[in-house]
Order: sequence, then C-alpha cells, then structure tokens
Amino acid sequence: MEDVVEVDEDQEERAILEKQAPPPQPQTIEEDVEIDEDDWTFASPTTNARYQAAIQQIKDTFKDEVDETDMTMVSEYADEIFAYMGKLEVQCMANPTYMDGQTEIEWSMRKTLIDWLLQVHLRYHMLPETLWIAVNIVDRFLSRRVVSLIKLQLVGVTAMFIASKYEEIMAPSVEEFAFMTENGYSRDEILKGEKIILQTLDFNVSPYCSPYSWVRRISKADDYDIQTRTLCKFLMEVTLLDHRFLRAKPSLIAAVGMYTSKRMLQGSWDEAFIYYSDYTEEQLVPGFYLLIEDLAEKGFESSFLCKKYANKKFLKASLFARDWALQFLHHHGGLQ
Repeated sequence: MEDVVEVDEDQEERAILEKQAPPPQPQTIEEDVEIDEDDWTFASPTTNARYQAAIQQIKDTFKDEVDETDMTMVSEYADEIFAYMGKLEVQCMANPTYMDGQTEIEWSMRKTLIDWLLQVHLRYHMLPETLWIAVNIVDRFLSRRVVSLIKLQLVGVTAMFIASKYEEIMAPSVEEFAFMTENGYSRDEILKGEKIILQTLDFNVSPYCSPYSWVRRISKADDYDIQTRTLCKFLMEVTLLDHRFLRAKPSLIAAVGMYTSKRMLQGSWDEAFIYYSDYTEEQLVPGFYLLIEDLAEKGFESSFLCKKYANKKFLKASLFARDWALQFLHHHGGLQ
C-alpha cells in the first residue's frame, strides 16, 4: 500500500510526534461557532454566493504555476477534469440519514464495521482508493436496503471485495475475504452478496472519486509537504468513522482534512489553498470542529485507526493529532 511505504525509516526523526504539539494559535475566523449537526455543510443562498464570490476573486488573480515537467498532473486539462469530478461526487453520495430507515443497526455499529474494514484493508496492503470505494458502497447500499445486524459484516466484506476487484491490480481472493471474517461467511455468501449489492446500486461503482483525488491537487499549494499530507490522510480517514461526514462531498472532506492539518502544524489557509481546494476557511471551520471532537473522544486511542497511524511509517500522526485536539479543547474550554 503506497501510504505504508511513503516514509522510510531514515525519516523517523521527522515524525510529527517528535515535535511537541504546538499550542493552538489565534485564527482570523471567529471560533465561537455553533455547529448544526443536522446539516453542518448547509449555507444559505446568500452566504453561499458570498463564498463563491470570494473564491472567484482569488481565481481571477491567482497565478497557477504550471509544472511542465510533471506530465501526470496534465495541468492544461485540470480545470475541466475537476469540474467533471465535481459533478460526479454529488451523484455518488449516500443518504446521510439512512439509519432512520434501519431497524436493527445503528450508527455505532457502522463505526465498528468500518474500523474492522480498516484492518482488512491494511492486512492486504490495498490502495487507499479501495478503502474509500468500499465504505461508499456500504453507505449507498444501506441507503437503499434494510439490513439485519447479522448481515452487516457481510455487507462490509462484500463491499471491500467489490472495491478491490475494481481498484487493485492483484485483488485478494474471495476465499481470503471469507477468512478475514473468521469464516463467519462462506465464499458463496460473499459472491451472492456481491450480486445483490451491485444490482441494488445499478452496477454504479466507477463514478466515485475519493478525497485523495482532491488532496493531490490541494497539496500543490504547499509543494506537497509530506508532514501536512500524512497528517491530512489520517484526518480524512477519521471522517470515515463519523457518520456526520456523510453530508460532505469528497472534495469538502479533503479540504477539511488539509485545513485541519495546516492548523495543527501552524500553517495558514492562504490564497493558494483556496484556489486549489475551492473552499474558503469559513466553510471549513465546522468540519474542523467535528474532527477535533472525534479526536478527543474517549476511547479513540484504542481504535484500530489510531493504532495504525501511531506507526512511525505514518509519522505517528494519530498521537500528534489527538494530543493537539486535547490541548485545543483545554485552551478553548471544550466545543461550543
């Protein structure tokens, strides 16, 4: 998996944890905010127009430095590509209130399932996009079908099986996925589940674009700083465990992750970040608060996700982020 080998052992001294978590710094954006958890992404037409005007003003004046030596960035087509992706990301969003229609499962069970999927994903060294596609499949399927508690893990492992076949060059076999359930489900049950899920989703898997697609673009704003990116990747995966982020488009999740990472590392959300992300700082503050709440939650340190990113290969990002979040709440007297 590319994230696991992204940092070699010679860079251990660069681990984010080696820096003591910096005390939270004053921000230009008002921090005494109330978060509407029913829809924290909502903005009135007037407010949204103000956001878009501010973004457009920056786009009209900001000079994008094209790296002509990096052919993979296809800079001449970037605007068209991301405009198209912006349309696709809306089409692939799950119903953020789908749990209201479920009879045996609840949000805490979804959280447990996804933490387990993180283990499966790391166990077979799969690509980051495979994880995001799998979780998206789970949420979209549960948005359309009522599932019993006994079948919830089957939905999760089958979604990962589908995502791996779509994204991986060498996908694990169905037998390997059955083994990961401790043989709680058979090979035939997973294959039958695959058919049901794909039919329910109208075989619509490919349009989904994970937040990684946007992070790669946003990272251009700070010349792909490795500490910022690694911390951002962890923060984005934290959103997978929190159902409140189902309301957020992948591009917004990427921007919230990068914004939170910059704040933790004492950076600023300047014009370059607004240009490449299409989000102002004001739009990202509610998501920042939700992330801080998740990081400071009692028991978070025992989650597989926290343990995964406590590894030096990930610059011990989870330990740093949790320490920072706890300091932030201490300085600010808790969330408003």
